[in-house]
Amino acid sequence: MKIAGDLVRGASIFALLSVTDAALWEKPITLPQGKVQGAAAFNSSSAPSTIPNWKNISTWKGVPYAASPAGENRWRPPQPAPAWNGTLKTTSFGLTCPSTETGDDIGEDCLTVNIWSPATSADAKLPVMFWSNAGGEGSSTSTYDGGGMAGKDIVFVSYNYRVGALGWLTLSELEKETGATGNYGLLDSIAALKWVHENIAAFGGDPDAITAAGQSFGAGVSYHILNSHLTKGLIKGVIAESGIKDPYDPNVYGYGSDYHNMSTLLEFSNTFVDSLNVSSLAELRAMDLTTMFTGTGASDLSGFDPALNYHSIPNKYIVSLEEGAPNNVPIMVGNAAAEDGIDLSTTYNVSVYEEGIRSLYGKYADELLALNPANTTAEATDAYNAILRAGFCTSTWSYANRWSKTSDKDIYYYLWTYSPSSGSGPTHASEVPFALNNFYAQSTTYNQTDYEVAEKMSSYWANFVKTQNPNKGGSATGRLPHWAANVPSENNQFELGYEWKKIPITPIAKEKNVFLEYWQWATPNPF
Repeated sequence: MKIAGDLVRGASIFALLSVTDAALWEKPITLPQGKVQGAAAFNSSSAPSTIPNWKNISTWKGVPYAASPAGENRWRPPQPAPAWNGTLKTTSFGLTCPSTETGDDIGEDCLTVNIWSPATSADAKLPVMFWSNAGGEGSSTSTYDGGGMAGKDIVFVSYNYRVGALGWLTLSELEKETGATGNYGLLDSIAALKWVHENIAAFGGDPDAITAAGQSFGAGVSYHILNSHLTKGLIKGVIAESGIKDPYDPNVYGYGSDYHNMSTLLEFSNTFVDSLNVSSLAELRAMDLTTMFTGTGASDLSGFDPALNYHSIPNKYIVSLEEGAPNNVPIMVGNAAAEDGIDLSTTYNVSVYEEGIRSLYGKYADELLALNPANTTAEATDAYNAILRAGFCTSTWSYANRWSKTSDKDIYYYLWTYSPSSGSGPTHASEVPFALNNFYAQSTTYNQTDYEVAEKMSSYWANFVKTQNPNKGGSATGRLPHWAANVPSENNQFELGYEWKKIPITPIAKEKNVFLEYWQWATPNPF
């Protein structure tokens, strides 16, 4: 009998362990609105060798975090998602938010989140990466597949937010309704973040360990989240890839973190609405998207941007830097070495090079040209790109120094220099699959060196999400080269790519001061 009893107890323990170790997708998860059923992120034929825990990774796609923003909800703050009956199958991405066109997979009922989790228990309390996609893209883009981060024991969340006219229209009539106007896309981001904070524990995530992250416009969204009083206390850190620059830099308007003054957005929005020949907000809200996107104002759809409305964006960047952001958390920021005007496929002769620099830098051009002399087309091309790179590197470095004056939290500043084997160069967004560890989701072919770079890169990202320090945790291949936090007295950034070390902000030391003086002259009223 004792043996039989031991067998029964052993079987019970084995059964308990089997249940405990099961991936979360195997059973529906209960949310306040209803139950959701996920799926396995990988199977035996799709599992990449770089993700050893692939069997445990679950995914839920197209989970509503807010009600449809169509009809009466158009140009209103996001409303709570309605409840549903039964179990919602969340195994496919939701609709992409419309920007300039409509289609079978595009529609206004688009406010959904996607979750990848390696947890085998809702009590896992794993750190969370809250990813904001770049402008004009949906969260279903393969570039943002979250299985790779889940493979590093992180719960990865992507989501959709309203874009274009539907996300950023700014009208005085709308302000009368709710006390603020514009930035509906940003309000979506904030609502999604709050939804994650309230519900991510059910997916094995830690609501008190959320890092807001993104690239390009998504980096700007993460920066707006950092600066908003509406998100205070909801995040533990921020990763902003190619999106944060100094508020005196006149080129801020070309970056992900830009905004326009209310007067500019009001004028732009009124012109757009006038072109549609409507007489009321009710008529505008009832207008079908095909008519809106093909109307006489359609050519202006790409001009919509966030507005400095002193609500979701509470103040100018310079003020937030000088007074301190509502969220005082560690930050990781950086740039790709071939972005922001650098086109590696273009060559410039000496004349075009000199004219281009003069058009960009006015009376400060001669000093930059003297520091970067060129006598041949090859030299002129290299010099042109070097000046542009020195400019945006100095801009982010200057931002980091301003941040350090009012924050006691570390800021880590990088420059991505690696050219993937595809030959595209270290261009805008080329680092994302490396950082998110998701080569398996891309159509590009990668070589062994690419994989080695990706392992280091994604380990820095994962370590930061877990500990707010890219160094703590190492990588699957061993210890990482130490990445020191920014020190204002040092003119350095950390190279990620061919080398993994400190490098100067600008190859020519004097250039940095030229840019700083130029910005003060060009932008007496900073952003």
